[in-house]
Amino acid sequence: MPLSVKGPRNPLVRHSISVFCALVPLALGVFILHWQAERTLKHNAVQAAQEAVRQFELMLDQTALATQALLPLAGQPCDQTAQLALREQVTRGPFVRATTLSWQENMYCTSLFGSDHISRIDPADYVEGRLWLMKGNPVTPDTALLVYRRVDGDRGAFASIDGYHLTNTLRLLSRHAQMVLQVGPNWLGDDGKAHATAVPIFAVAPYHLASERYHLSVSAGMPAGEVWRHMQARYPAMFSMVLFFSVLAGLLAHSLQKRVSPPTHELRRALGANEFLAYFQPVVRGDTREWAGCEVLMRWQHPKEGLVRPDLFIPLAEDCGLIVPMTRALLRQTAEQLAPHAGLLKPGFHIAVNITARHCRNLELVEDCRAFLAAFPPGHVTLVLELTERELIEPTDITRRLFTALHELGVMIAIDDFGTGHSSLGYLRNFHVDYLKIDQSFVAMIGVDALSRHILDSIIELSAKLDLTIIAEGVETAEQHEYLTAHGVDFLQGYLFGRPLPGTEFIKSLARH
Repeated sequence: MPLSVKGPRNPLVRHSISVFCALVPLALGVFILHWQAERTLKHNAVQAAQEAVRQFELMLDQTALATQALLPLAGQPCDQTAQLALREQVTRGPFVRATTLSWQENMYCTSLFGSDHISRIDPADYVEGRLWLMKGNPVTPDTALLVYRRVDGDRGAFASIDGYHLTNTLRLLSRHAQMVLQVGPNWLGDDGKAHATAVPIFAVAPYHLASERYHLSVSAGMPAGEVWRHMQARYPAMFSMVLFFSVLAGLLAHSLQKRVSPPTHELRRALGANEFLAYFQPVVRGDTREWAGCEVLMRWQHPKEGLVRPDLFIPLAEDCGLIVPMTRALLRQTAEQLAPHAGLLKPGFHIAVNITARHCRNLELVEDCRAFLAAFPPGHVTLVLELTERELIEPTDITRRLFTALHELGVMIAIDDFGTGHSSLGYLRNFHVDYLKIDQSFVAMIGVDALSRHILDSIIELSAKLDLTIIAEGVETAEQHEYLTAHGVDFLQGYLFGRPLPGTEFIKSLARH
């Protein structure tokens, strides 16, 4: 039956259809925003709880070390030697507030009062005999304390963490989630006080996480109505867009989609056009200033913008996953430029390339490294992969297999910018690391800031104890060079020895050296 031409619809029908077309995208948009807000808050609560547990474990690790060092003194007289030892642990541990010795369940020597304050201990106060979340002590009766107890027969050693550190951790880790720390029947909120009442129950995005190492747990979540408050605070522009969609329906959506051009498209275009170039910065031996290797740095030669700084495009490449093919292209380009001039490289010449968590999700990196090394005479170069910390590398089965295969291939592993990322020590524990790279922020403070110099000395001392080779980057002055060399730093990198150069200029400089 052919279509017939009809006159205009009834005004009521037209208005009804217009309202319906407006309400459908409006309702759908509000539903999606509500769902997204719930997901965001849940993710925020999970991340905050996980980080809080990790921070509390780090604090308790320090108290555990302190009590381990003090336990042999328990039962001995509370003389000047014992008191100095107690105070030394307080000074050494940034989170340790007070330390105490006990004998036969009696506290008889403390870092605060010496032997003037003796009190009886009730082991039942401590969860599993280890932890006690106290409401306070005689010095600060209204400030909570987390006490760690270590016993051996009649001997006991105690170390406490100030509630100030605990409360700050609960407050600062998340802008949205509220958190409480629970130890046995007691809990601590962001008011800084310990409570023995029922633990609060969060109405929105509740999440509870117990530590696997200590008898404590963290509960996180938000109060009722937080989803709508989050939507109003975070999505006003999205609400406006939903209103536009409800009025203009698919026409405006189609127009916006045509105009939007994600930055990742430009990165993909640049990758296909081979606009990412390899730059090389020399790494020298600290004692002789002989060129021992180089770090390969990625630069973007944009046809319109010129040379683009890596901090403007590397994070975006990591977020969208393009960093993996970009690194593969960088390795291929490096091999093409340096392999024909392998005679200029001394045997064992180190070539360092940065990798991120994206590279550690499968074993493809092993094949990329094998292809790179195959371009050079066997054993002529050493490939060093530097772990960056923009995104945390999880110690999964895949990552362990990956690093094992890389070491079997002869590839070395380095931690880049050591001392600035919260995961550096975790990498030392979970992965077989060969090198530490000291961040240039510590090197720049040589002769300027005493605290940073102490941190620098500690990193150098740590590398010596772990038998790790150390590289200092950002060396720009003769004073920094002399200081690092005098302290036994193996390799140096910085503008004092050479700026990052494109391949042809680097090869010319390499020939001169």
